[in-house]
Amino acid sequence: MLPQTVLTKKVVFASDWLEGCAGCHMSFLDMDERLVELVQMGLEITASPITDLKEPAPGTDLGVIEGAVATDHQLAVAKMFRERCKILVAIGDCAVFGGINTMRNWIPLPELLERGYITTESTVEGKIPQGPGIGKHLPRCMALNEVVKVDFYIPGCPPPADAIYRVLVDVLEGKTPVLDGELLKYE
Repeated sequence: MLPQTVLTKKVVFASDWLEGCAGCHMSFLDMDERLVELVQMGLEITASPITDLKEPAPGTDLGVIEGAVATDHQLAVAKMFRERCKILVAIGDCAVFGGINTMRNWIPLPELLERGYITTESTVEGKIPQGPGIGKHLPRCMALNEVVKVDFYIPGCPPPADAIYRVLVDVLEGKTPVLDGELLKYE
């Protein structure tokens, strides 16, 4: 059931992507003119990769995260979203299951980084990037619910715009989102 505090005229929305390809945000944008409809229904899009504001304000009603958690920076973002958002949605297979990103869990991290940055066939004088602005890899890549409580899941790679729309409309109407039939895909 949705928290009663969310059932207001405006629903403040924030989103971010972690270890992923941004395909879920592309599906979000694929709602096209329905985005205007959602705004007219009360969705207030604040922090998002598609806005200038990147961090959700405390008390944000609805947070949506795509991507797995693979670095300390991504872990901090996931925890911040959970702390600041009343409802947290994992969107896309990377956030829901860990996705293809978890394939790295089978390779020792030093070997993975060396192959990715030094010994690839196209690399000339490669080095493993380091610095304060670059997140440090966690021992393993994880689905979002392995690090924070998730309230709803929208699977798919990427999920269809119709599924995202349905969840947002349900939240705006104060309903618990339910995906089934064609809206529930594991592709």
